[in-house]
Amino acid sequence: MKIPEILLIESEHKPGSLAKILAVLAEAGLVVEHLVTVRREQGRTVWEITIDMDEESDLGVFDKIDALPNARVLGKSDRVFNRHRGGKIRIVSSQEIGSQQILRDLYTPGVARVCLAIQADPAKAWEYTNLPNTVAIVTDGSAVLGLGNIGPVAGLPVMEGKAALFASLAGISGVPILMNTQDPDEIVAAVAAIAPSFGAIQLEDIGAPACFEIESQLVSLLDKPVLHDDQHGTAVVALAAVRNAGRLAGQLLSDSVVGQVGLGAAGYGIARLLRARGTRTLLGADVDLAAVSRFEALGGQAADLARVMQEADIVIATTGVRGLIKPEMVRKGQVVLALTNPDPEIEPRDARAAGASFAADGKSINNVLGFPGLFRGALDARATRFTDAMLLSAAEAIADQAGENELVPDALNPAVHRAVAEAVKTAAEA
Repeated sequence: MKIPEILLIESEHKPGSLAKILAVLAEAGLVVEHLVTVRREQGRTVWEITIDMDEESDLGVFDKIDALPNARVLGKSDRVFNRHRGGKIRIVSSQEIGSQQILRDLYTPGVARVCLAIQADPAKAWEYTNLPNTVAIVTDGSAVLGLGNIGPVAGLPVMEGKAALFASLAGISGVPILMNTQDPDEIVAAVAAIAPSFGAIQLEDIGAPACFEIESQLVSLLDKPVLHDDQHGTAVVALAAVRNAGRLAGQLLSDSVVGQVGLGAAGYGIARLLRARGTRTLLGADVDLAAVSRFEALGGQAADLARVMQEADIVIATTGVRGLIKPEMVRKGQVVLALTNPDPEIEPRDARAAGASFAADGKSINNVLGFPGLFRGALDARATRFTDAMLLSAAEAIADQAGENELVPDALNPAVHRAVAEAVKTAAEA
């Protein structure tokens, strides 16, 4: 598995010093993700170099850098850990409590008036509390990123990350909810019990097939939006990328053969939304026969990897298996979206070198483009559930925000999330 390593390397401050260091990294097949100067003094520079390093990589690269006449490895930076220290989110007051009068208005005795008003008309909670800006981020830790079943506490940094993105991109207070059980019925009962605290529920990193049952039951039980992001958020962003890839390649999605490799939560969600969008020919491959049966129930055709690669115009992979797609399997002109994080089924550069017209991975086609606007729009519309029309509208909005030669837009562009929220709200109110 590739994980970011942040190296601190000192070099002489003279022409060519940094180039020699980067040459060693390149010869080892390592890609530099980020480079910054930490300090420069007395003719020497300390660089912070972020690379994606495989856990099986030859760590001899450090010895090779040390062997250079102008450089040495000082160690590793704690930048990522420092940014997590103390957590990434907090709850703060929306008003400054600077006097006794304000205190009494916001708390007792003044708050009693608002409580009684909400008791008489529960809809007033949407006006006088933070309910319309609050989403529960629920996980059992059974399928965290590419890390697998690591448990809810180990998955908490991911949930805090989602909450931070909710806040910065959509003005939503995301609250991590960790489930100390992986029993679907227990999770459903617990979420249903705490649901009044939230305007919507986001299910996150819950593995298949339990995720399907949990989402289905909660949608039936609750009168508020429930969305399993690994299914539907991923599907929305993948559909946006597929639409733009087809446009750039001169292919109509409705006329294209689409192959979905991997039919777990993300793969099933993508396939389902593609069918809703009108994709007529959809091939699916998975080693899990139950997953294949669910896919066939959607109207897809069961296939193996070889057939998918031979026949599909557009290939989407969500298997969790690094390197599953070999360069020799790629057909000239094919679109290949290998979305497993952190290690894709095939590196985009290798797919393009093998003849793919477009190729991308999960770093760029990421559900952060979708979920903030999806929930913002649903909450603003006071929707009671997510519909296919809302998901499809979100995908179209994301696709429309991409540049002329882009599959998807910049995830940090606030205009993207505003456009998605507005499209979702409009679809919910239609």
